[in-house]
Amino acid sequence: MTTSVVIGGNFAGMTAALEIKRKGKDQHKVIMIDKSPLFLFIPSLIWVPFGRRDIKDISFRKDEILKKKGVDLLVAEALKVDTKNQEVHTNKGIVKYDHLVIATGPKVKYDVAPGVEQYAHYVGTPNGAMKIRTALEEFKKNPGPIVIGATQNAGCMGAAYEFLFNIEKWLREQNIRKKVDLYWITPETFLGHFGIDGITGGETMLKSFMKMFNIHFRTEVGVTEVTKDKVMLTSGEELPSRFTMLMPPFVGVDFVQNSPDLKATAAGYIPVTDDYRHTEIPNVWAAGIAVDVKLPFKPGKVPFSGPKTGYPSDETGKIVAENIIRVTEGKTELKKKAWGKIPGICIMDAGKKEVIILSNTLFKPRKFAIMIPNVLYDFNKVLFEKYFIWKTRKGLSYLP
Repeated sequence: MTTSVVIGGNFAGMTAALEIKRKGKDQHKVIMIDKSPLFLFIPSLIWVPFGRRDIKDISFRKDEILKKKGVDLLVAEALKVDTKNQEVHTNKGIVKYDHLVIATGPKVKYDVAPGVEQYAHYVGTPNGAMKIRTALEEFKKNPGPIVIGATQNAGCMGAAYEFLFNIEKWLREQNIRKKVDLYWITPETFLGHFGIDGITGGETMLKSFMKMFNIHFRTEVGVTEVTKDKVMLTSGEELPSRFTMLMPPFVGVDFVQNSPDLKATAAGYIPVTDDYRHTEIPNVWAAGIAVDVKLPFKPGKVPFSGPKTGYPSDETGKIVAENIIRVTEGKTELKKKAWGKIPGICIMDAGKKEVIILSNTLFKPRKFAIMIPNVLYDFNKVLFEKYFIWKTRKGLSYLP
């Protein structure tokens, strides 16, 4: 029997583990190692600060789902891997493997600039989202300027845009919009770059959104410091701020950084070929955010990264699973699809409105790319959330 160990249990890890077991059946033992028994639908965290969702609405226990599908879950922290002896060291013992899948997601680099961790909020964790909810209740009592955006080296610009438009909507609902100067700051060379070199018509659309919602914006800026009442930019400008939410950069998790055998990049990502197999270690694979992605464009004055969203994470989890099964069966031809060749499928929430983003590939050159605004309601965003949570609850990892 072949044993595959999957480290990480959200989008990429959940998909990879379930697909390896589904395809490998009784010939394959699958063990997932994750610090939490819960699955979290991370894209909906942007709604938590505004009371549109609670954490319980977008999370559920994955241990029962995995058990039904024949996957073992070890709730533990993976500390390091010994690739020579094929052992994962955890705080609950050592786990042996034949194939290792690293789907660990990111670690947030809060120390990108002084004061970011202390004075800026971050919506990308349950705790962070709930802290914002509390902070906004206090903000209502004494409203003032707000700064929303992404720091230098950040790659998750889409979620920051979503938060921006949601807070603008919330300010209007609280009848305090006229009391707030709302600022957007981004390292992108232009609005709507998103780390994918933009989509046709995207910059024009977002500029019109900024004008329509009276949002001041700054492109090609980084953050040099955040204080209690201001955000200092690399341009030398200082923006007043009574509430700040920033998306910092992502780096590889401690497990990867503490495992020199993995020969990770300086940022802590796993070097892989287009089949998501490690470039030097044949039985080590990576999926989702853990993958090192080479960007096909050069950032401008301020560095930034590319997006690693749920759809590519899900896709790479499926590719890894398929290839592990092929290797186990003695096949040499593996499925290949470079990160940049994965279709771009995203629904950006815009404060109970939405923009549907579709392209045949994430990176250029593309055969088609389109942004479709829906100014009536974010129906498709809600539908996608319900579908993906339903799919995952049922363990139907093979569905798109």
